[in-house]
Amino acid sequence: MRWPRRLMSLLFLLALLAGPPLVLLTLIGPPIRGWPSMEQARAWVQQPLTEQTLTAALTVGAWLVWLMLAYTVAMRVLIRLRATSAWLRRLPLPTPLQATASGMAGAAVFGVTTTNVTTAVPHSVSSGPVALQIQASPDGPGEVTHENGIVVSGGWLPRDVAAQVTAAAALVWLRRRRDYHPRNASRDNSDLASLPPTVAAVQAALADSPRPLAAPAPSIGITALVDVLPAGGVGLIGAGALPVGRGLLVTALFAGHRHPTTSLITTKAALASLLGPAAEALGRRLPLTIVDNLDEAAQLVHAAHHRAEPHTVPGPEDRKSRAARHRQIVLLSEEDGDESQVKHLVEASVTTAAAVVALGKWSAGPTWRADSAGHLHNPLASERTGPRLCVLDQMAATDLLALIAVPDPTPGGPTAPRATPLPHPPDPRLPRQTTRHEPTLRHQVARQRLHLRVLGDPQLLLDGEPLAVRRSAALHILVYLAAHPTGADTAQLTDAIWPGLPRRSLTGRLYTALSDLRGTIRDAGGLPAIDHVDDRYRLNPAHINVDLWHLNAAIHHAASTLTNTHAAWQAVLDAYPADLAATRTWPWLDPIREATRRQIIDICVSLATAEPDPHRAFRLLQAGIRIDPYNAELHRHAGRVLTALGDHEAAAWLHDRYQQTLTRAGLDDDTAAHPVTSTTIG
Repeated sequence: MRWPRRLMSLLFLLALLAGPPLVLLTLIGPPIRGWPSMEQARAWVQQPLTEQTLTAALTVGAWLVWLMLAYTVAMRVLIRLRATSAWLRRLPLPTPLQATASGMAGAAVFGVTTTNVTTAVPHSVSSGPVALQIQASPDGPGEVTHENGIVVSGGWLPRDVAAQVTAAAALVWLRRRRDYHPRNASRDNSDLASLPPTVAAVQAALADSPRPLAAPAPSIGITALVDVLPAGGVGLIGAGALPVGRGLLVTALFAGHRHPTTSLITTKAALASLLGPAAEALGRRLPLTIVDNLDEAAQLVHAAHHRAEPHTVPGPEDRKSRAARHRQIVLLSEEDGDESQVKHLVEASVTTAAAVVALGKWSAGPTWRADSAGHLHNPLASERTGPRLCVLDQMAATDLLALIAVPDPTPGGPTAPRATPLPHPPDPRLPRQTTRHEPTLRHQVARQRLHLRVLGDPQLLLDGEPLAVRRSAALHILVYLAAHPTGADTAQLTDAIWPGLPRRSLTGRLYTALSDLRGTIRDAGGLPAIDHVDDRYRLNPAHINVDLWHLNAAIHHAASTLTNTHAAWQAVLDAYPADLAATRTWPWLDPIREATRRQIIDICVSLATAEPDPHRAFRLLQAGIRIDPYNAELHRHAGRVLTALGDHEAAAWLHDRYQQTLTRAGLDDDTAAHPVTSTTIG
């Protein structure tokens, strides 16, 4: 429906440009018929306000207004043409080899008969976050990649930095799983809060990425920066100086978070200029060193270098090799230090190959210009210097840094968990909406044709056969509505599927995905599975059956039953085959998935505590460990049961396997268990 409006706008613009000149030329004629004679000038001076002079003045004014309008339109057209030509110049064209390969692939595709093959995915309990490799569809989450990077609200991240962010986010949830105490009545579950919006936007952008999310390597931006910056440091000026400084801060800290060969030293003034009011509170919790002056920074640079290479006298020829082994970055502001301190720091940086970046003019070396897109411009070079760097505003940088910041210590210390002798109903922690009643399973149609599995790999079944959902956003909607039985409005759906992007640009994509999904279900079975009332969408429990709803109903039944409670709680465990949408990495899933998982392991611990037979108690704890292999309390409880049974060898084996699990996940040398020290010198 856009092209009719655009056509009408174009016709109106043409009429506005061509209409006034035609009217003026037809009724009045040209604005100037020649220069006035001396007699006409004298007559005008003697009697300026005549009908003829007023008509001429109004005619000239009308022509001037039209000229201003024509000038404005012409400038807008030129700007559009310039932007289009710039986009065409950046458009990557296929190489001859790529074109040949594409042609051969197309011929092969059109020459082979297509066969639909459905592969059943085994349902197993997830042992951690899984990165699913699928082909990204146009309606997939995120305003993803261009120039090998990701756009978020408030900046741009290189892809390797985004991978570091997603890895750190996964570690946050693994730590929460590890530190949870099942059946701890005093726990407030504040650790189920969602991660900051910028983190969610990065996660969503990479959630359905076609690239595998392997363990991220050290940040390319840090390596490239150390190699490209001149010895002795450089100053950054321009519109992108502070955004690039924040991007450098985030890139260095995330690289050092997983690879300790990268360290960052900054001054209080530089950190305050980058992070604003959050600098003091956040800086104490970050793995960086904060100094008061440049002399202290120079001493730390020398000390770190001597610790790394105590018997080596470095030379300028091996600067890159030393930078590859240990990357030191010194980030300071223009006002930091006097001339002697600057000289001292320059000497230290040249000797140790440390990268010195000043936010402003640098008196001891060159000053480069940074644009708002993250490109550095050396005034002595004709082209851009180095790759595009990460650029962030204060809000985005604060969101990302909060991900790796050490939590503030809570007063009073941790509270010891209290085991309950009998299984009580777990606290419901799933999101609830008070505007609608939740679906009940007692009055459902006995034989529903549609079944939605969301525990494990999400799948929609029609009469027991998988129903293909073409759009990834459509499957996303199904899982979200299954996890929110009371429904969701348009804003909630768009915020969940495309976090961090403006809603106004996503409404059409949401409606397209919903229309396609409802059409697919209607064409296959003729069932209205999704209701839409008052701008709220919800799954119709009369036509669709959801395994998560059955799990919640089983928990409610076990909590209210008075007889044969053990069998009722065992039925709950049997109704939990795997984690919620275990093969998906959508950011909104984590709190709900963890809340559901905690309900199940709470049941395991409660049943094991009330079980008089230690062998059965251990089997119940084993079931909990299969559901959450990262939880420390489950392993401690199971180890105590094995020790009580006298099987010390099995207890030691269980402990060793748990340590190996933590090591594989990156939790063996965890900053949460062993807080990093943000050193403030001065």
